[in-house]
Amino acid sequence: MIITSSHGRTAVIALDRPGRRNALTTALCRAVRDAVGKAVADGARAVVLTGAGTSFCSGADLDEVYTADFRDALYAMLHTVTDAPVPVVAAVNGPAIGAGTQLAIAADLRVAAPGAVFGVPTARIGLAVDPWTIRRLALLAGNGTSRALLLACDQLDAAAARACGLVERLGEVEDAIAWAQGMAALAPLTVAYSKQVLNGVFEPVLDEAQLDAAFEGCWSSADFAEGRLARTEKRPPVFEGR
Repeated sequence: MIITSSHGRTAVIALDRPGRRNALTTALCRAVRDAVGKAVADGARAVVLTGAGTSFCSGADLDEVYTADFRDALYAMLHTVTDAPVPVVAAVNGPAIGAGTQLAIAADLRVAAPGAVFGVPTARIGLAVDPWTIRRLALLAGNGTSRALLLACDQLDAAAARACGLVERLGEVEDAIAWAQGMAALAPLTVAYSKQVLNGVFEPVLDEAQLDAAFEGCWSSADFAEGRLARTEKRPPVFEGR
């Protein structure tokens, strides 16, 4: 149900249920969660999430959305994406509806192709997304846009998503991979620390002692020394995440 590939230190994970427009099942959520974890464990320094075919993710498979296990699997996947210690880029190659929008906003950054569409039409079928999703959507897209998506079930095309800030760049999957590859060359400890603090904007509870330790760790790391030496030697730094 997924296709994985590597581009240097960047892992690409593609949902692969094109016949169902990459709708999420319990098994697919678990597969994405495991693939992200494995990519990080194998040394990936950036991850790109995308969809096979013409859809990014059409949402939850309605054959499973009402089952007991689906919701747990969905949120375990979303938080694995958000909590990954490396940048995660969503290459939104087509419609991202419902849980598809949730997956896109769980990523750190989004690149949208011309055919991308975002929507959270839960009010049409009597479902709901959790407070974390609503807060994250509001902070990314703005309060007014989020109200239109959630209360009126409006949709956003790629241009509108870019204009409101939900999407950082317009482009294809290849553009997302190239952007991620650039991030993969950066200092891993610094990137992980910055991501941790930025995630705290969405989650009100922060362990300040842990963040302070991560901050100090960046300044005392071998990567810090490498960055300084590389500048002296006028060469690109080679970071090792230690």
